[in-house]
Amino acid sequence: MIVEAIRRALFRETKRSATGPLIALHQLGQPQWTPRSYESLAREGFSANAVGYRAVRMIAEAAASLPWLVYEGQREIDDHPLLGLLAAPNPGQPGREFAEQLYGFLLVSGNAYVEKVEIDGAPRELYALRPDRIKAVASANGWAEAYEYSVNGQSARLARAGVLHLRLFNPLNDYYGLSPLEAASRAIDTHNAASAWNKAMLDNSARPSGALVYGAADGQLTPEQFERLKTELEQSYQGSANAGRPMVLEGGLDWKQMGYSPKDMEFTETKNAAAREIALAFGVPPMLLGIPGDNTFANYMEANRSFWRQTVLPMASRVAEALTGFLGEKRFRLSHDLDQVEALAADREALWARLGKADFLTGEEKRAAVGYGAKG
Repeated sequence: MIVEAIRRALFRETKRSATGPLIALHQLGQPQWTPRSYESLAREGFSANAVGYRAVRMIAEAAASLPWLVYEGQREIDDHPLLGLLAAPNPGQPGREFAEQLYGFLLVSGNAYVEKVEIDGAPRELYALRPDRIKAVASANGWAEAYEYSVNGQSARLARAGVLHLRLFNPLNDYYGLSPLEAASRAIDTHNAASAWNKAMLDNSARPSGALVYGAADGQLTPEQFERLKTELEQSYQGSANAGRPMVLEGGLDWKQMGYSPKDMEFTETKNAAAREIALAFGVPPMLLGIPGDNTFANYMEANRSFWRQTVLPMASRVAEALTGFLGEKRFRLSHDLDQVEALAADREALWARLGKADFLTGEEKRAAVGYGAKG
């Protein structure tokens, strides 16, 4: 019984994530920090911007919804340990939540990290790590030889073999990827500034405060009169709650209303133009984000199909390829079941119709053309 208890204790210790205890370790290499602020990108481009938030969620949720498949050559494997691992990557997350988090980090930061926990040489748990807590440790030849995970003033060193680093192409950095949010940062600033401007206009009844003209002989107010008048205007007449409230003027004061020109009021179009740039950076058709445009039903279907073909599937494919190598599989490869994607139904039907008329192909060749293996 004592031996069995010791064995179970050792087994649990071996299985524990390296980032869990966060023990402080000495650094053997020079850390290379990300050159931009992940926090500012996440706050301004995701948390405070509806277009960026929705674009990230749409891509992450769509990619995470794809069912996993495992192939050995051209033959699909129905029962494989990797399928179980991806369905429940760790005790705290189901597979879909893990995938959404992974894709979300990749889109917001341009980088995503997966920590692998192995038992007896086989992967048993996967954890998605926050990109802002990870820094690459450069080796003498300039490549990353390890990763350092830091939180709450403590750090843990992770071997390169135990961490998968997914990154989007960045022509200016050897260690970190380029986020779509960073590429769209100017459009995001414009969109957020337009929203702030519109809010300020609403707080001021959607017009400037106007001008009070003092019509006395000398045309001057004493400093005390000026401050009292300014305070009364701010407290009693400014803000949406006071919109339309009648103003009471003392002798000698005359209100001259001022207004914006139609050109100055074109904030909606400014926001829409900025929103289109944000959508362009993510590869999401604007009409799918509710941005006004040529939103007919036929165009919406084409936009949705383009979204899957040009944005979701390429990203999901690169993640599947990276995970295949990271999890140590040589004979097997990870893929996705595209037959479950409703947006691609028209493409599948067109392909089946063309193959049905191809009399020069055998049945097995037709099955291979649509991604099915040989009959068992």
